[in-house]
Amino acid sequence: MICKGIVYLVGAGPGDPGLLTLRGAELLRRADTVVYDGLVNRDLLRMAPSAAELIYGGKHGPPLPLSQEALNALLINKARAGKCVVRLKGGDPYVLGRGGEEAEELAKAGVPFEVVPGISSAEAVANYAGIPLTHRAYASSYTVVTGHGDPTTNEGRMDWSRLAQTPGTLVVLMGVKQIRSIARTLIDHGRPPSMPVAMIRRGTTGRQQTIEGNLATIADLVDQTHFLPPAVTVIGEVVRLREKLDWFEKLPLFGQTIVVTRPIEQAEPFSHRLMELGADVLEIPMIKTAAPRDNHALAEALVGLNSYDWIIFTSPNGVTWFFSIFFKKFQDMRDIGGVRIAAIGPATAAKLRELHLQVDIMPEEALATKVASAMVAYESIVNLRILLLRAEVATPELPKMLEELGAIVDDIPCYRTVPETSASPEAIAKLTESGADWISFTSGSTVQQFDEHFHLPQLIKKFPQIKLASIGPETSKALDALSLKPTIEANPHTIEGMVDTLVQTSKSVALRKT
Repeated sequence: MICKGIVYLVGAGPGDPGLLTLRGAELLRRADTVVYDGLVNRDLLRMAPSAAELIYGGKHGPPLPLSQEALNALLINKARAGKCVVRLKGGDPYVLGRGGEEAEELAKAGVPFEVVPGISSAEAVANYAGIPLTHRAYASSYTVVTGHGDPTTNEGRMDWSRLAQTPGTLVVLMGVKQIRSIARTLIDHGRPPSMPVAMIRRGTTGRQQTIEGNLATIADLVDQTHFLPPAVTVIGEVVRLREKLDWFEKLPLFGQTIVVTRPIEQAEPFSHRLMELGADVLEIPMIKTAAPRDNHALAEALVGLNSYDWIIFTSPNGVTWFFSIFFKKFQDMRDIGGVRIAAIGPATAAKLRELHLQVDIMPEEALATKVASAMVAYESIVNLRILLLRAEVATPELPKMLEELGAIVDDIPCYRTVPETSASPEAIAKLTESGADWISFTSGSTVQQFDEHFHLPQLIKKFPQIKLASIGPETSKALDALSLKPTIEANPHTIEGMVDTLVQTSKSVALRKT
């Protein structure tokens, strides 16, 4: 559907990218221009088309902030230029976020607009902290207010005396700097000093931080813990339920910052699984795939494809690149002939099965000995012709071992890895400023490129808490070349194996701490 000359005020939710609505995602994928707030998760911006214009529309830098007047004019001008504009706002556009003001200006200018509700941080952050805002035993209502302004001077037009007398849960957004005044005012107007209070920052993300106290103690806790804004404050008896209902902060990888170095197109399932387990994920892709520098050898192999007895695919990338070239020459999958197929690892096998190709052998471990042993166990490979399809730069062990067993091997590159240059500046800044708990590597190439960019041994020296996760022996060899040892090596040597090993290791550490 074409949508031109219109502004969509889209609620981005509270932080977890999975909480964006389906309608919001649909519009992001259509956008010509995206104007996003400072509290919006930058991962959402990747949903926009690669040609879309991305403009920071926050009130605080960096990047350069925009005044509300300049932002309103920007939205109007972009729409009048025929653009499909997505104004991406944290939480819900109409909950304490000036969405109503922006809609008024669009209406005044005669610019078509649509408002797409989002999940407000008032509800979602409390949920992720294990606090139900209503509960039959504690509260049948809740009130949401802004914490901007000093309650002792009635700044912000809040009637705090009435709020103190209002039954139910009180949710305060953006009130960290005023919490001492807020707590004192509520006590002065009748709320008991012992009333429970929870404050949650970076809510719904793997970096969520929660402190608990009561109206008498919460301000001192903020000072003692150096608790920083922005945050959601929940005041009421429902906070007592957190001890039983805290599901998010009990996830096995909660609080662990994990760097994912996989190529962009392969990172999402891995990152998504880590986030489901509570991790804070920094996607910093180090490599991407490209066509080999010289396709001559591959072209010759395609001409003589029927002469091969076996094709070995060593990665999903090899499958993707080979068949992208194959279908430029052939129109029918049957032109692959009667060749038998070996796949290294379940992900490679799954990629082949997507093409409805039968995999004859699949050693899960990407070791030359395992591949060769599996093939010999299947049949004698003496004088059999084998087409080995893999990256342009690869270790020589496998073709050498196959040839020693009597096979005739054509080791032909069908793709190459090149450095990735489009990593998120925000993710890079987080890593270089604060470090991480884990850096995950899924190939020797990701290790080499990461080291070139970040000087891995020096980074670990700067942040000693960093641990290294390797997917398998070849990746571990690349770390060994830097005089580094992986903290864990995935078992089995798959993404699923890496996730499971990370969880097991984190549980072991948690047990030792207790």
